[in-house]
Formats: sequence, structure tokens, C-alpha cells
Amino acid sequence: MGGYSNETRESTAVIVGLAHREQSREKLEEYMVELEFLAETAGIKTLKSFSQYLDTPNPKTFIGAGKLNEVIAYVKEHDVEFVIFDDELTPSQMRNLEKEIKRKIFDRSLLILDIFQMRAQTSQAKTQVELARYEYLLPRLTGLWTHLERQRGGTGTRGGSGEKEIETDRRIIRDKIALLKHQLVKIDKQMHVQRKSRVSMVRVALVGYTNVGKSTIMNLVSKSTVFAENKLFATLDTTVRKVVVKNLPFLMADTVGFIRKLPHQLVESFKSTLDETRESDLLIHVVDISHPQFEDQIRTVEATLAEIGAIDKPTILVFNKIDQFPEPPDEEWKWDGEIHPAMRLDDLEKSWMARADHQTIFISAKEKINLDKLREILYDKVKEIHIKRYPYNSFLYDLPEESEGADNLD
Repeated sequence: MGGYSNETRESTAVIVGLAHREQSREKLEEYMVELEFLAETAGIKTLKSFSQYLDTPNPKTFIGAGKLNEVIAYVKEHDVEFVIFDDELTPSQMRNLEKEIKRKIFDRSLLILDIFQMRAQTSQAKTQVELARYEYLLPRLTGLWTHLERQRGGTGTRGGSGEKEIETDRRIIRDKIALLKHQLVKIDKQMHVQRKSRVSMVRVALVGYTNVGKSTIMNLVSKSTVFAENKLFATLDTTVRKVVVKNLPFLMADTVGFIRKLPHQLVESFKSTLDETRESDLLIHVVDISHPQFEDQIRTVEATLAEIGAIDKPTILVFNKIDQFPEPPDEEWKWDGEIHPAMRLDDLEKSWMARADHQTIFISAKEKINLDKLREILYDKVKEIHIKRYPYNSFLYDLPEESEGADNLD
């Protein structure tokens, strides 16, 4: 049903993208690099990239006939298993492409859904991903999508003699969606009770594009161990820690990373998980400053925060990975206001980014550069929120410092 088993983890694919009136060739190149990284995260090796410019996508096959024939010829010659398209395909496009190419077709949404399914660990995340997958699957129940015998539980549930298999499949999926939504309501109530029990403490949430270093920062600030890996969506389940900086305790949550063209089914399903972000008092928006399109990633994160109602929260903008800039050249150099690949820390602190609407800091979590300053800023922000909320506890700030650390609240 769109997934792949452990035996196909080292599978091969070609990726296909389309530039058009609403998506420039330059933007397509960025997306295709990201799509290849997504495929790698899913355990799929990309052999070749195909791209084309059309005014609008072909309503039948997404790409034009000539480009489609190129893809078919390459797939046959190199025995490629998957063809992955950068945009979400309509059900008819998916059906037509599978018929023409005779290979398993993924679009970006299905690939992200499969990665989420691989990464989900808790019952809440697993239920959310399964719900998103079934909602994606429902309008695509044709051709290769109609094999749901295991869900039928035998021939006794086939329905009336005149009922078509596709109608039976749709009924099974709708019943499954209803069941999953019911399960999520129960899980959400449990999670709400957990969050309510923490209301006495200031809550901080790490947010950002996927693979920007949120989990690494979480580990360094809280001195705990959260899974961190150089892959997209390394962290899927929200992790909450009780952290103490100087004498001040607060809660810190590491949340799922965002990505461009995130399937709307996932955004809807994960809104309850993102409650940890929506109900937080302070956001730490982590940005990978070494990424060529970091500004676009900032906009993607802000758009998602706006969608879940968390855009107006106090925010610290943390530009991470400054260690990945090369050393500045000895001779003098000029730059045009954009990020220069050889900017020093003091140059960054004088740049337009440091004059953003939010308080800004430049760090390297990997090399532990400027982390003490990050802790100071974090302490000051949390203290400010705490004093406003609990003015009668101001004496706490005159007490001897506690040893810094973290408690697992999961």
C-alpha cells in the first residue's frame, strides 16, 4: 500500500521534477536535491534525476510524453525499482504513470509518509502516521492500491455479490480512518492531561526545518540523550525534558521537523503532537545557516507555525552550523548583503540576520561554539516569563545555583 519492506531498503530509483509557471527552474533544483535526500533517508539510492519545464503539469501523466519515454527507457535499461515525483500526483496521474512505466510510483507526499512510518516510535505517532497514510490512500484505491485482503479478514466480509472490489476497499479504508480518529481522540485526551500537569513550569519548544540540529541542541542544553542523526526526520516523536539552567527549572520539548511541501494529511494528523509547540511559552527556532536555501526554510517553518496558531510566540532565532563555513580568505572580500560563504562569527553578528524581529544568536552545536551565550539568552527569556507569571517566586533567583541537568518526562 505504498510502503516497502526491509528487503527493499537498498532499492534504486529515479527522481522526476517539473518546473512551471509557479515553480522556477532554480527552485526545482533545490527541491530535487531535497527529494534525493528524502529518498536516501528512506534507504533508496537515486540513480538519475529527470526534469522538465512545462507551463502547467500534464493532467494525465504530470510530465510530457517525450520526457515520459525517456524515463521509461532508462528505468528498463537499468532495472530501476521506483520512480519518485517531486510533487503530489493526482490519483489519475498515479494510475496512468504506473500503467505506462510499470514500476512502483512514489510522489513526495507518499515518500514522506513512508519515512514517517519508519520513524514513528510511540503509539500516538504511529496512529497519526497511519491515519495520514489511509487518508492519502483513499482516493487512490485503483490498480496496485486494491490489495487489502489482510484487512478484510477473510472472504466473509466481501459484501453483496454485486459489490465491486474497489467499493469494498473504500469501505474498509473509511472504517479504518474512523477507528484511527477515535483512537487519536483518546490519545489526545491522555496527552492533554500530561501537558496540564506541567502547566506550573515555563515551557520551551525547539522548532525548525528538518535536519537543522534541534536534537543536538536539546542534548547539549539539557545534558540528556535524544536520538540525533544526519537524516531527515531523525526525530519524529516529541521529547520533553525538565531542564535546569543556573537555578531555574523549565521544560524543553524537541518537536518534529518541518519540510517544504509537507503532505497536508500529515499536518492535520500531527496537529495534536504540535500542541506541544502551540502551548509553549517560548520557541527556539533553529536554522541551518550553512544550507543554501535557509531563508526559504525559515519561511516554511513560519508558515507551518502560522497554520497551527503558534506564530506570535516569543522566539529566539538560533542560526546553527556556523562551523560549516570555510575559513575566510586572507585578502579582503566584498559581499552583496547575502550570506557570504566565508563570514566570521563577528561578521554574522553584524549582518541583517542579527537585526531580525526576534533575538538572534549564531552557534555551532557540533563544535559547541557560543553555547554559553545561548544558555544565557535562554535563561533570561525563561526568567522573564517566570517572573511575569509567578512574581511571588522572585526569591528563587537569589538562591544558590542548582546543578544543571534534565529529567525525562516522556
